[in-house]
This record gives sequence, structure tokens and C-alpha cells, in this order.
Amino acid sequence: MAERMDRGEMDVSIVIPTKNGEEYLDRVLDMVFRQETQYSYEVICVDSGSGDETIPIIRKYPCRLYQILPEEFGHGKTRNFGASKGSGTYIVFLTQDALPADTFWLQNLICAMEKDPDIAGGFGKHLPYPGCNIFDVRDLALHFDNFGREDTVYFLEDPKRYAQEEGYRHMLAFFSDNNACLRRSVWEQHPYKEVEFAEDQIWMKERIEAGYKKVYCPFAAVYHSHNYDSRTFYQRYYDEHKGLYQLHGYEISDSWIGLFPRWVRHVRMDAGYLRGLSISRKEKIKWMMYSIRRNYARYYGGYKGSRYHTYSPQKQKYLDEKLSQQYRQRKA
Repeated sequence: MAERMDRGEMDVSIVIPTKNGEEYLDRVLDMVFRQETQYSYEVICVDSGSGDETIPIIRKYPCRLYQILPEEFGHGKTRNFGASKGSGTYIVFLTQDALPADTFWLQNLICAMEKDPDIAGGFGKHLPYPGCNIFDVRDLALHFDNFGREDTVYFLEDPKRYAQEEGYRHMLAFFSDNNACLRRSVWEQHPYKEVEFAEDQIWMKERIEAGYKKVYCPFAAVYHSHNYDSRTFYQRYYDEHKGLYQLHGYEISDSWIGLFPRWVRHVRMDAGYLRGLSISRKEKIKWMMYSIRRNYARYYGGYKGSRYHTYSPQKQKYLDEKLSQQYRQRKA
């Protein structure tokens, strides 16, 4: 380790893309620089046109700051750029609103990566921020607990199941670079693709299919959740399902009529969940109305996104301008 540092190299390069991130960024960087770890690390921020206090916040800390134009931003492209500016054996990607839950986040994440030299990448748990809506509190816990309560290594051990079972493919491909680590030697041969969405899951799907492994580390947790309104959920699910079609060929429904029973089923599931909570009737009614709006946004936005490939170029452009958060982020 000392020899690497003498050459100006680090064990870990932490890359954080930023844009108008003042709400959380100060707390995120403060916690990043309070990590208790045996590994040397550097922090690289790539900003794509912030107009708030993001840049002054970054300059409070010993970060390396690179600034690009908004139209140059891309989820894969910008992360590749940031990673290329570092020297770490491991590349950690963190978003500006993902707050490490404790001072051992980095140590635990890298230790998980070192369990097996065939591990291409690892990801950590997401926790809800205080005040997060009750459905995301439930969904985050269910989603990440499904990957294990201990460090768990995944690889393609059953090709026949992988070919036949969509859920198994989704499990192996899932990877979230809100809080993730890549082995630099693998990334140098296989950088992220320049895609609009799901760059992380596309990368992991291809690595798994090539024989690499991934690791889930529940002990490398970050706080990361959002209380989106219905319109924002609509936009996010539009983008997400565009990416899921590209990743898995997955369509949420083959007709808009088929959305209705799915929407009803999800709302009823939420109603059952609310009945079991010790909250007032007024609160239950409030959250029930939220569920109705949110699940409409989930399924109808997802339907439009998953059918994107069937639309004419003119309609694709129109929908992107009206609905896509990714489109606006690049054009802002």
C-alpha cells in the first residue's frame, strides 16, 4: 500500500457526479471524508452545470473537481470520465444524495470486493431517509433484504435457469451505482456504455454473462430515498422502463388495457399493508390516495417507456421532451 501511495496511486477512487446537489452534498462529503478505513482514497466530483451552492460545497473539501457542460452529461459517459481521472484499484460510484450510513461504509464495501478476485463489482444497501414515505420504507427493505443479510457473492451458476426465468436474470443483473464499486482492471477493459438509463445494470448483466461475479454488501449502506410527487414518478418510470426494455426486453404490458388489473392489484396490496400499520385513519386515507396516484404513474409511465421502441422517431422525440428526466438533464 505504501509503495502505491509513493507512486501517487490510491486504493480507491470515489467518483461523485453532481448537479444542483446542495440539499445533501455537504453531509455526503463530510461523511465520505470521515471514513475509518485502511484503504487510501481520493474523491473526484464531476459537475455538469450546477447553478446552486454545489461548487462552493465541493471546494470546502479536498476533492478533485472537474466541470463539464450540461449537454455533455451521460450516466455512463460522465462516470467513465470521472473514473478515468483517478488511480484507484477500485472505483466507487456514489451519487450526490447517497449519504454513507456510518464511518465504515468504505471499509466494508472494499472488504466485500476482496472476497474473490473474480468479483467485477459490488453494491451496498439503501436505507430510507427519515421522513421517507411509508411505501418506499417497505419496498427498500424488501428489495435489499432479498439479496441477503450477509455479504453475498452472485454469479451465473445455472445457465438453463438464466435462459428461462426472468426473475433470475433480473436478480443477477441488478446493480445500483448510487452506491457501488467496480474493479478498475475490469472497468478498463469494459467501461460503461453511453446509454440514457440503466448503465449500471447493463454493465453488470454483461459481466455476469461473461463469467464474472458480483457481491452484495449490506454493511456498506447509504441513506438514499425520495418523496416524489406523482408526475415525477411518472417521468422516472418512463425512463426506467425504457432502460429495462433495452436491458431485458421487458415490457410492463403488451396493451394499455392490461395495465388496469396490475394497477388494481398493487393498490390492493398497499391497502393491506396500511391496514396492518398502527397509524390513524386519517393517515391511512392520505397514504391510500397517494398509493392510487403513485401506482397509476408507475404503470402508465412504465408502459409508455417500455413501448418506446415501437414509436416513430417523431413521437419518441415528443415523449422525451415531455416526460424524460434524463433528456432534460442533458438539455438543461
